Amino acid sequence: MTPACPTEKQSCEAPLAKDQFATDVLRGLAQSPKRIPSKYFYDARGSELFEQICEQPEYYLTRTELAILEQSAADIAKAIGPRALVVEYGSGAGIKTRLLLNALDQPVGYVPVEISQSALDASVENLSEEFPEVDMLPVSADFTQPVDLPTPHKVARRTVVFFPGSTLGNFEQREAIALLRTMATEMGRDGAALIGIDLKKDTKILEAAYNDGAGVTREFTLNLLVRINRELDGDFDLARFAHRARYNALAGRIETHIISRSEQVVRVGTHRFAFAEGEAMLVEYSCKYSPQDFAAMAAKAGLRVVCSWSDLREWFAMQMLERIHN
Repeated sequence: MTPACPTEKQSCEAPLAKDQFATDVLRGLAQSPKRIPSKYFYDARGSELFEQICEQPEYYLTRTELAILEQSAADIAKAIGPRALVVEYGSGAGIKTRLLLNALDQPVGYVPVEISQSALDASVENLSEEFPEVDMLPVSADFTQPVDLPTPHKVARRTVVFFPGSTLGNFEQREAIALLRTMATEMGRDGAALIGIDLKKDTKILEAAYNDGAGVTREFTLNLLVRINRELDGDFDLARFAHRARYNALAGRIETHIISRSEQVVRVGTHRFAFAEGEAMLVEYSCKYSPQDFAAMAAKAGLRVVCSWSDLREWFAMQMLERIHN
């Protein structure tokens, strides 16, 4: 757990430890099949590349979600109500946050929970200038772990967990349900969660979004190997690995792998790992939902969908959840 931050604009320092990164990478490379958690994409370069992905013509998710927030801001604010404390998991650049805070009636505080310290600092710096009346209470932490939330100066009417970007889809269902349960705890009895989900649609549209023509997603994926080389003394040769993202219709998700182009042995520190030609290392899931699938999953976490906003094509949705009270 991270300590609470009682003062305005104070930053809680709890960066993801290098030894945990090493542990997860070494464990993942020793598994069969190999896999590395997608949360390690987001070093400074990874965060920059993701912002570039959001600008690619094939990547409809960000544009569509932003349009929903812009068009439905008043309705969303009305559903949330006045004097909210907004807790955002993975704050990133804060563009969607700005739309939400602008729409809300007298928000009392903003708690971004973000692994990337550089992204966290940039987001808070920009937002604090635009919203001087809102307590900025950043927490540098892994939001998949329990976090002690800071308390704003003003009393909040309710806590709202904001989780845009379809990031929930990066988790397998069991993990997603566990994260929703964590939200339910952190939001409190009368709180809410506002979650962006990517809806099921044509396979060609889905796969194009994760295989952009400019190759930015490929660079983003392989940057994970660059990070391992830099931080864990690895010797991955990027020319000998490829990015692959395909839609698994049965599982309802995009599955992103790093593919070994040849038989090879890679060193990470003092450890060595053999790759076969064509061997696939899993680095990310991006689950897609039907509204019914999502409601059923939320119910397993003790939450119910109380409001939903979507685009005209029904490609993406913002879902508002509250606790199920017995």
